[in-house]
Amino acid sequence: QVRLVESGGGSVQAGGSLRLSCVAFGGTYSNYDMGWFRQAPGKQREGVAAIYTGVGMTVYADSVKGRFTISQDNAKSTMYLQMNSLKPEDTATYYCAAVTKGLVIPGRLPPFGTWGQGTQVTVSS
Repeated sequence: QVRLVESGGGSVQAGGSLRLSCVAFGGTYSNYDMGWFRQAPGKQREGVAAIYTGVGMTVYADSVKGRFTISQDNAKSTMYLQMNSLKPEDTATYYCAAVTKGLVIPGRLPPFGTWGQGTQVTVSS
């Protein structure tokens, strides 16, 4: 079973940038599709971005399109989320997610089943 460890969260002012990292331990990275979710206090967890690692296809939530970029380094078993032009509404705990590769569905997030412990992102106005 793969284990996911996030890092890179922090506090930043609106308009700033952060880069989150997620390292996958205990599994073969290329066997998984990967993604990022977030959960703000009192709200449901929502999908932010995902990458079908085998084909490099990416999916983004409308709220982050044009501001966030998901990428990966297979050699390092690491996925990234570059977050630019951050807004106070981006404040949340961000979670890395993984699922064994399956059907590629353009525009849809894979059915993730493995989660990291989360990293906090706080954006002040």
